[in-house]
Amino acid sequence: MKTPPPFRSEFLRVMSERGYIHQQSHPEDLDAAALEGTVAAYIGFDATADSLHVGSLVQIMLLRRLQQTGHKPIIVMGGGTTKVGDPSGKDTQRQMLTDQQIAANIASLKTAFEPFLKFGSGPTDALIVDNAEWLDALGYVQFLRDYGAHFTINRMLTFDSVKLRLDREQPLTFLEFNYMLMQAVDFLELHRRFGCTLQMGGSDQWGNILNGVELIRRVDQKSAYALTTPLITTASGAKMGKTAAGAVWLKADRLAPFDYWQFWRNTEDADVGRFLKLFTDLPMDDIARLEALQGSEINEAKIVLATEATTMLHGPAAAAAAAAAARAAFVDGRVSVDMPTFHLSAEVLEPGVLLAVLAVDAGLAASRSEARRLAEQGGLRVNDVPATDPHRQITTADLGEGDVIKLQAGKKKIVLVRVH
Repeated sequence: MKTPPPFRSEFLRVMSERGYIHQQSHPEDLDAAALEGTVAAYIGFDATADSLHVGSLVQIMLLRRLQQTGHKPIIVMGGGTTKVGDPSGKDTQRQMLTDQQIAANIASLKTAFEPFLKFGSGPTDALIVDNAEWLDALGYVQFLRDYGAHFTINRMLTFDSVKLRLDREQPLTFLEFNYMLMQAVDFLELHRRFGCTLQMGGSDQWGNILNGVELIRRVDQKSAYALTTPLITTASGAKMGKTAAGAVWLKADRLAPFDYWQFWRNTEDADVGRFLKLFTDLPMDDIARLEALQGSEINEAKIVLATEATTMLHGPAAAAAAAAAARAAFVDGRVSVDMPTFHLSAEVLEPGVLLAVLAVDAGLAASRSEARRLAEQGGLRVNDVPATDPHRQITTADLGEGDVIKLQAGKKKIVLVRVH
C-alpha cells in the first residue's frame, strides 16, 4: 500500500503525530488551507448536563491544538439542538429539557473551556456561540424548503446513528431524525458568519459532519472539511472516563482535583504514552522517553501524566497539592487536608453507621453489595486497619486526630470522613 505523503501544515502534522485523526474529508485541501492561512474550525457541545466529563476532553484538546498551531477555535453550545437530542451513539431517546434547564447548563458549561483556550477578539482567539441564535429563528416550513431538498432519506438511513437504533428495534423519533439536518445547518451558518471551514468531532459524528460539508458545497459552492477522532478507550477496552464511582467531571465542585489527579495516576500501563500525547502539552521527545519506561518505572510516567493533566485543568497549585496528598496517603500513610473529604454530622455518627453504607455514601463503592464484597476480600481499611466485616459499625470511637476517619478502598481510593 502506498504511504500517504506527510502533512505540510503544522496543524495536521501535530494532529497526526499525537494520534487525533481517525477520518478526514479532503485531507490534501485542508492541509493546503491550514498552510496558507488561518482555519476557523468548530466542535459542538449539547447542553444535556451542567458539566462536561473527561470523555469530552479529547474534543477540547482538538480545539487547543488548533489554536496552538495558529488557527481559530469556535465552540458551539447546543441551545437549539439540545431541544431535539442527538441520536448518535444512543440506544434510547434523551430526556427532554426545559429552556431554563438548557440555559443554566450552557452558562455552567462555558467555564469548562477557559483553562484550555484563549478567548478574545483576535484572529485566533476562541469564540463561543449558541446555535439557538439561528435555529430558534427558523420556521419549520422555511427549514424544510431551504434545506430538506438537499438530503435524502435513503442516505440518512445508512448513518450509524440511525442504523444502531433501527437494528436494535429501538424507537427513533422524527424529532431526533431532524438532528442531523440541524447540525448541517449549524456548519453552513458558521461558514457564512465566521468563515468556518472545518467541523471536528468524535467518530460517531462522521455522518452528521459530512452532511454539513456537502450542504456548504451544494448551497454556497464553497470548500468545507470534516475531521474526526477515534473512539478513546482504555487498553482493556473500557470507555474513556467511565469508572465504578461514576463520571470523571471537569469541574472541581463535581470532582475534587485530588480525584482527577488520581484518575490519571491510575492509567493502565499500555495507555500512558497515548494519553500523554492526547491530554498533555509535553514535547514528543519527552513523551518518547516516558513511554519507554518499563516495570515499576512506568509509575514515574503516570505521575507526570496526572500532574500535567491536572495542571492544565485546575492549575499548578491544585496539581501539586493533589500529588502531595496522594504521596501522603499511599506512600507515607499520612492524612492531608487535600484528600477528598466526606462530611458527616456527629448526630449521625453517634449511634453508628454501617461500614458498607458509609463506603457508598463516601464514594468508595458504587453499591452496598460492592462495598460488602470489598470488605470481605480485605479491600476496605478504616484508619489504615483492614475492616473485613461490612456490618461493622463506624462510630465516634473511630475518630482520629482532627475528628476525621480515614477510609480506603483498595490501593487507589481514599477519603477522609470529617465529623462536624
